Amino acid sequence: MDFAPSPRAAELLATLQTFMDEQVLPAEPVYAAQREELAAAGRPNDLPGVVEELKVRAQALGLWNLFLPDVSGLSVTDYAPLAELTGRSIEIAPEALNCAAPDTGNMELLHMFGTAAQKHEWLDPLLAGDIRSGFAMTEPEVASSDARNIRTSITRDGDDYVVNGRKWWTTGALDPRCTVLIVMGRTDPAAEPYLQQSMILVPVQTPGVEIVRGLPVFGYQDQHGHAEVLFTDVRVPADNLLAGEGDGFRLAQERLGPGRVHHCMRAIGIAERALELMCRRAATREAFGQPLARQGVVQQQIAMSRIAIDQARLLVLQTAWLIDTVGAKAARTQVAAIKAVVPQMACDVVDRAIQVHGGMGVSDDVPLAAMYAGLRTLRIADGPDEVHLRSIARAELGRYVSR
Repeated sequence: MDFAPSPRAAELLATLQTFMDEQVLPAEPVYAAQREELAAAGRPNDLPGVVEELKVRAQALGLWNLFLPDVSGLSVTDYAPLAELTGRSIEIAPEALNCAAPDTGNMELLHMFGTAAQKHEWLDPLLAGDIRSGFAMTEPEVASSDARNIRTSITRDGDDYVVNGRKWWTTGALDPRCTVLIVMGRTDPAAEPYLQQSMILVPVQTPGVEIVRGLPVFGYQDQHGHAEVLFTDVRVPADNLLAGEGDGFRLAQERLGPGRVHHCMRAIGIAERALELMCRRAATREAFGQPLARQGVVQQQIAMSRIAIDQARLLVLQTAWLIDTVGAKAARTQVAAIKAVVPQMACDVVDRAIQVHGGMGVSDDVPLAAMYAGLRTLRIADGPDEVHLRSIARAELGRYVSR
């Protein structure tokens, strides 16, 4: 296995490091102030202007759409350390590079399975960073970790499909730039369990689409929002179907493979910043007559964090390399493994950093509480830990237990 970046990836990494240090990280207090101003003006989901400025600068530097191999020319292994670096400023950097979820996964689906017309209408403006999108899969009434439970219906009616159902945790749908939702629902309840689902493109302004509310995460309201969305007799052209009827489950798996690598590498970036904050705090704070950095228990927390981050990174890089060499389907056990390991690891590191910071750690004076809220959610998003552990166990036991 070779995890070394290509020469182009190494050049981009150096450029991104400078961009992060000189422009993104200094923009964080500006971003926070602008978000407060927008919220006070009744526009809490508008994108702060400083991010639009950073988008222009990132594009000029060639730091744009790096997540998509056919566009960027990078492998998944090449992109992994770039994604990690953006995780250090999770609210700003991914969007500044047009590499923010859920748009990345949606763009991958449109790139792989979209028709020429679908690409022209939605993929091109997404790649340009002119619009945003949402992915509507999770439902409040069922355990959506098993996609076979999904109740939203997508019913053929002449030249149209009619969508009825309720979704929630549709990330990005509250952003005024959100133009289209990829909706997963049932087209044929009588089909084989994994052939009942389909995906369809639903413009947000279609009659019958109602953004019911935004859902906070541990009290935090993300700029782009996580929406509950009601679909009532929503009629869209049959040409809006993504791939074919019954392809929904397959498309969901295609979407979640490389995307989980991206999520995990960004989470490692968050953990690295949390460890850095922990070390700085330990070096400057005194208790019981000496710096915290000389307290054995704090040293142990720092050492455990360093080891855990490096272990997780190696596992993710192995997974990225496998996707590059044998494909996402063949690497599905490793993809499940990183999704189970990395968010938990990052939560643990942030939790230790909070402990070292004491009362400050649970305030908004440092970003640790917000980091924890996002990471704890990641243990549920894109499939809960238990589902991934079940998949890994099945793969391991498959060599010993007949089915």
